[in-house]
Amino acid sequence: MNGNETRQIALLVEYQGTRYAGSQYQKNAPTVQDALERALGKLTNEPVRVAMAGRTDAGVHARGQVAAFRTTSRRWLEVISPGANARLPADIAVRAAREVPGDFNPRRHARKRWYRYTLHLGKTRLALLREFAWHIYEPLDLGAMTEAAGYLEGCHDFAAFTAPSEAARRNTVRVVFGARLWRAGELAHLDIEATAYLPHMVRRIMGTLAEIGRGKLATGEFRRLVEDAPPGAATKIAPARGLCLMRVRYESGLFDDEASEDVQPFG
Repeated sequence: MNGNETRQIALLVEYQGTRYAGSQYQKNAPTVQDALERALGKLTNEPVRVAMAGRTDAGVHARGQVAAFRTTSRRWLEVISPGANARLPADIAVRAAREVPGDFNPRRHARKRWYRYTLHLGKTRLALLREFAWHIYEPLDLGAMTEAAGYLEGCHDFAAFTAPSEAARRNTVRVVFGARLWRAGELAHLDIEATAYLPHMVRRIMGTLAEIGRGKLATGEFRRLVEDAPPGAATKIAPARGLCLMRVRYESGLFDDEASEDVQPFG
């Protein structure tokens, strides 16, 4: 490789979002993008700009975020992950690195994005879960919540599950390939996989499902929110700490081998 030849590297990134103002760069707040760019800049000895597959809010975590950057560095691909990790904060890690075509765009080329929201249903709060699950101590009707989640699947207008201002300025139609609520001991997980998401969409869905579980909202009312799409009508927003970007899927199968150990509700 010539010294000035540019290549593009894709990264599989996980992070605990607790102390970050989100994934995307912000001028006066710590973000995952800023931390990645600083670490990769030190590794490659050149300015680095990172593009990411999905925008996550403050406090939201990721198991399978995908990022990409261009570099003229001649470092071997095998040293990118350990080299970056040696320079990253402990709450961000690069799980894998792959060389990709120069026209690869981690956001535009993504086919599906899988998010998981986790509830802790135990009577007593657990210290080790405080940043990774929403603790709801009262009993929930998980059967009703599961029925309602089924209405999400398919192509729908999700204007009800974002702010009215967002619904007014963008296309709010999304395709949901799967939505599954399941329980494992004291934890309940909502897995949802879609083409893309509106701001706060999954958190509003989870907040509304919790209202169904508490008996404060009927499943038919949830169905109306999905089918009639009144902008911003789903006002209950679940805390960010329970949400995690699990995986981003590409036609090429990028990083599929690294995701084999994850629980795969959608195949």
